[in-house]
Amino acid sequence: MSWKDKLGLVHIYTGNGKGKTTAAFGLAVRMLGSGGRVIIIQFMKAPKVYGEQKKIAECGAVIESFGLPKFVHGKPEPEDVEAAKRALKRAQEVLSSGEWDLVILDEICVALGFGMLEVDEVVELIRNRSPNTELVLTGRYCPEKLFEVADYVTEMREVKHPYQKGILARRGVEY
Repeated sequence: MSWKDKLGLVHIYTGNGKGKTTAAFGLAVRMLGSGGRVIIIQFMKAPKVYGEQKKIAECGAVIESFGLPKFVHGKPEPEDVEAAKRALKRAQEVLSSGEWDLVILDEICVALGFGMLEVDEVVELIRNRSPNTELVLTGRYCPEKLFEVADYVTEMREVKHPYQKGILARRGVEY
């Protein structure tokens, strides 16, 4: 039995604290270092903006970003919803293919929290994935219904953050 035959669990990294994407990308590096194939689909992040995007690709992961070059505040615009739906469609293709050892759906929980996707669509996505594909979902606002279909649920809890002192997001640390 190959080590890859033991893959197939679902991880959720959620909560208001920092570190959800960071944890997922750490797992990606671990998988790449073990010889696994990794793809990351980003739901709310535009391409070529975030520091991790270029470097993780250089390490051998495939990264596809479907977010628009703006933040979603309040009610998402129709183009934001359309981008999230395109990312979900791509995730369905990737997860059913059996080609990938690790699939990361970065910020999918934020897309759910903003009502850009339906929870039942994501539950179906999880249930219909290839059996030996490890899956990570990240982002704030994860609906508890997803906890039921996950094997790992980690909540990052903010205790203290520089934002509270007026320090804005810093390149290389927060993005």
